[in-house]
Amino acid sequence: MSEALLQLDGVHTHIGQYHILQGVDLVVPRGGITVLLGRNGAGKTTTLRTIMGLWHASRGTVRFDDGDITQSPTPDIACAGIAYVPETMGIFSDLTVRENLYLAARNVKKAGEMDEARLEWIFGFFGALKKFWNQPAGTLSGGQKQMVAIARAIVEPRKLLLIDEPTKGLAPAIIQGMIAAFRELKQTETILLVEQNFSFVCALGDSVAVMDGGRIVHSGSMAALADDRDLQHRLLGLSLDTHQ
Repeated sequence: MSEALLQLDGVHTHIGQYHILQGVDLVVPRGGITVLLGRNGAGKTTTLRTIMGLWHASRGTVRFDDGDITQSPTPDIACAGIAYVPETMGIFSDLTVRENLYLAARNVKKAGEMDEARLEWIFGFFGALKKFWNQPAGTLSGGQKQMVAIARAIVEPRKLLLIDEPTKGLAPAIIQGMIAAFRELKQTETILLVEQNFSFVCALGDSVAVMDGGRIVHSGSMAALADDRDLQHRLLGLSLDTHQ
């Protein structure tokens, strides 16, 4: 396995009176896509939000790139090189696509100073963004809004992308295009991906961790899980090839 870029050791997270994460041990290798699977309510989104510092661990440690970020503020975590694409996308609907990306480019003082080569690289994944560059993001389709959300996360080089449910509610044709984009993207970026579309993660995932009851109950290669129907049923209650 590649060297760990991100590691959670015994992480507990409380939200009010609720004990959501109950000792999460998770390793995200440097490079490729690590998939985080689990039933609804297992703690997947809470794990991403804890990594990002939106909720702080009540116990345990979160280490990123050899540094302890367990109690770091979210802006410091972002500056360390982690970007987060939430399930809600979080785009600014009244702003144009260009303005959305500009706001995410922390090292740029004017929209016209954004790295043109990097923008063309992004347009290679998501060509629709170039077409709708000066259009309010709120007028785009669901798939196009998801493209904006991901593009904002990669408008500058990041060490780690946390992406929550990128295919939720998208048409199959859009999902196929996103698979192609993620295949390209994972060649240069490390991604921790939460996703319920199993055909999507089987096509893309390198390693996988399965959550249940606020803990990691299985970790290994995505290919091995995809090939083992008994393990799929035991961990997830279904077979990946029957839940597309």
